[in-house]
Amino acid sequence: MDPFSYVANADTQVIADLYEAYKQDPNSVDSSWRDFFKGFDFSQTWLGEGAPAGAVSADSSHVQKEMAVISLIKAFRSRGHLLSKTNPVRERKDRKPRLDLADYSLSDADLDTVFQAGSFMGLGAVTLRTIQAALHKIYAGSVGFEYSYIRDVQQKEWLRNKIEKEALSFKPTFEEKKHILQKMNEAVVFENFLGTKYLGQKRFGLEGGESTIAGLDAIINVAADSGVKEAMIGMAHRGRLNVLANIMHKSYEAIFDGFEGNVPNEIHGDGDVKYHLGYSSKHISPKGSEISLKLAPNPSHLEAVNPLVEGFCRASADAHYAGDYDKVLPILIHGDAAVAGQGIVYEVTQMAKLKGYGTGGTIHFVINNQVGFTTDFEDARSAIYCTDVAKIIDAPVFHVNGDDPEAVVFVSRMAAEYRQEFNRDVFVDMVCYRRNGHNESDEPRFTQPTLYANITNHPNPREVYTQQLIKNGEIEAKLAEEMDSAFKAELQARLDMVKQKVSPPYVPLKLDNRWSALRFSNETDFDSSPKTAISKEVIDSVAKALTSLPKGFTALKQIEKVIADRKGYFEKGQLNWATAELLAYGSLLLEGKPVRLSGQDVQRGTFSHRHVVLHDANTNENYNSLNHIKEGQEQAQIYNSLLSEYGVLGFEFGYALANPDALVIWEAQFGDFANGAQTMIDQFVSSHESKWGTQNGLVMLLPHGYEGQGPEHSNARPERFLQLAAENNMIVANLTTPANIFHALRRQLTWDFRKPLVVMSPKSIFRHPKVVSPIEEFTKGKFQEVIGDSYADKAKVKKVLLCSGKVYFDLLDRQEKDKRKDVAIVRLEQLHPFPTKQVDAELAKYKGADVFFVQEEPENMGYWSYVIREFGWSKFKGLVARKKSASPATGFLKVHGVEQANLINKAFE
Repeated sequence: MDPFSYVANADTQVIADLYEAYKQDPNSVDSSWRDFFKGFDFSQTWLGEGAPAGAVSADSSHVQKEMAVISLIKAFRSRGHLLSKTNPVRERKDRKPRLDLADYSLSDADLDTVFQAGSFMGLGAVTLRTIQAALHKIYAGSVGFEYSYIRDVQQKEWLRNKIEKEALSFKPTFEEKKHILQKMNEAVVFENFLGTKYLGQKRFGLEGGESTIAGLDAIINVAADSGVKEAMIGMAHRGRLNVLANIMHKSYEAIFDGFEGNVPNEIHGDGDVKYHLGYSSKHISPKGSEISLKLAPNPSHLEAVNPLVEGFCRASADAHYAGDYDKVLPILIHGDAAVAGQGIVYEVTQMAKLKGYGTGGTIHFVINNQVGFTTDFEDARSAIYCTDVAKIIDAPVFHVNGDDPEAVVFVSRMAAEYRQEFNRDVFVDMVCYRRNGHNESDEPRFTQPTLYANITNHPNPREVYTQQLIKNGEIEAKLAEEMDSAFKAELQARLDMVKQKVSPPYVPLKLDNRWSALRFSNETDFDSSPKTAISKEVIDSVAKALTSLPKGFTALKQIEKVIADRKGYFEKGQLNWATAELLAYGSLLLEGKPVRLSGQDVQRGTFSHRHVVLHDANTNENYNSLNHIKEGQEQAQIYNSLLSEYGVLGFEFGYALANPDALVIWEAQFGDFANGAQTMIDQFVSSHESKWGTQNGLVMLLPHGYEGQGPEHSNARPERFLQLAAENNMIVANLTTPANIFHALRRQLTWDFRKPLVVMSPKSIFRHPKVVSPIEEFTKGKFQEVIGDSYADKAKVKKVLLCSGKVYFDLLDRQEKDKRKDVAIVRLEQLHPFPTKQVDAELAKYKGADVFFVQEEPENMGYWSYVIREFGWSKFKGLVARKKSASPATGFLKVHGVEQANLINKAFE
């Protein structure tokens, strides 16, 4: 007996109960059951009366078969994708879909029997033959739909109705078919033209996946007509040039210029290869709707651009559309190997529905060419589909055959409609192939000889579509030939212009208009920091908000103490670190500049120092005091992040990229957590300005300092950031005063340029009694790159200790304890850009003294290598540091104590 035959055995009492519920309230049952019951008087049929012509008498066996047909329909909805014909170049392996009639106790003898179950699909009472044909056309054709796992009933019903009604009736008009053919022609001819003119040059072509262009065009047009004002695309290099040309409307001359090797005029920095560049443009849909398009620049770290796109779209919606995510659309174009293999995809997917990171849904378009570099998909994932990550957020997936452009357009339109309707992610998995190797000089037959034997003789998607249209009598062969020759002639004319050195001007990626009011920095900008002080009135306003609780708010006793202590700092005019930090945020909000802070546990702070978002002890309701300074102020967004570094840092980088007037901060729980975001730091934070000419004011707070917490939580790896530091690309600092963190944060938005700021934040000195700053340093001061000694006697000083960060307080304790007036301690607060003039000015106070650099990090880590590179060897007598080490720190508290004592002793020898 078939072990799965039970699926055909419906409990008639359950059906009867559903029917009774339907009679009481039709809306109380699923729409499929409503359609089923609506078809004829179910109670009469149950008794064998009033059955439609051709139907078998409704005895118990027929009722069972009705239920069996319903089970068959449901099975196709759930597993029809396993039967669909989505692969244009490979025979599909049997995935055991169990969709034969026999699996449901049905047979060919039932094919001409009329079943009311057809109402389940909106067909009414029809024969099983008709039902089966419809199921195969909808669910086992060029598209495989995955949506049955979605738990939201409304979304599932919407999808089911769209799929089952529109798939059967979808028939583009002649003009629509002509438009699809035009996009296919542009995509194919463009690749062929480049392949002919620039033989062997890398372009990471789209051959085999040209239907991407028709699909993206459909998504963008539907989005524009649905009210989307901006779309930002993130993609790797496969097909980027084609997208730039035929979706982004970048001039062909500019693209050919890249192949010719011409260096654009007025380029800022070192530039990047042509298939990594971004672009921006306007697009008008066939219905006349305008949409702004942006293609994000990105490195070859495949999916690294994903969180950046999400953050950019979130910021754009916040800044320009009052948080209306229907106006801004993120589109991520993936490769199949990358979407399955890159962990960042999972991190970004988990962001989709989170309050702090949602963007109203992302359209994911997978160019599934079935091979990653040289790795076959069977070796690239354990999942059946590369898109199985979609199921963690109940996102529907439309698998579609790339050789069927109309099907690609159909699912692309539906994806855009679904996103606008429900503000949820949706995946289009376009199964295609890669005609060449990973790049145009690579030989794919080394690793996939049989696959490429099929691909070699396989016509491209445009040829497949053209032949289909001609066969159906929908176009003439002459029209297709005219399109082809006209486009080739246009490309040749554009190339001739480039060959004649008539090159177009360089057009970098344009972001918000506000960026055009800013400039790039120069060397003299770092000779002295700008004024960033605020008035006493502003301090008082922020202080009142930070020390007040709303009526009815029940605070924990510990929070009451925090508020009382905070009030004491303001009253005494001596601000600690947390108070100074919050004052910086509040003052910016009053100036109309939004603040966004995210990271793990940032609302209270990992070290319980911040407490910016308070929780009512009884209701758990949140209260953000920064948002209650005065009416009309800007808002502070403070979000505890998901347990992600790579994804969240990328998101915040994208947010800062979209809004130069927002202070955007990512705080690591401990500084070494930045290890998990190193790709983002290397590929974006440190190098974006040089590669792509974009600026960014992102702040990274990385708790750092040797306090005996072991190798994992002592060191934020400042040497890595300093190794990446060059050409004034970012600010790297290790701060020791509340006033300096205040001014550093405000300086980010005071400059008329933007730079990332990396701060090796303190941990233990958050509460150090000497880590306070007088109120005058907030009303009159500015950022201090270097802080001199205020204890030593200049006339007696024989030794100068130059240091950075928390070790200063260990040195200060010894200096004061031993009354060492002959030793001066100079603090290097900003490391990059290196403040040479300020350091020279401090050292000049101590003529003839020996200068030592002191760091608590091991000799092969920390700042020493960078300092001697920037400041020179000759000015130092030597280095005081821990011994060279493979590990950042010891794991034993007592050993740490001995090491630290020895370090301080050596400094004062």
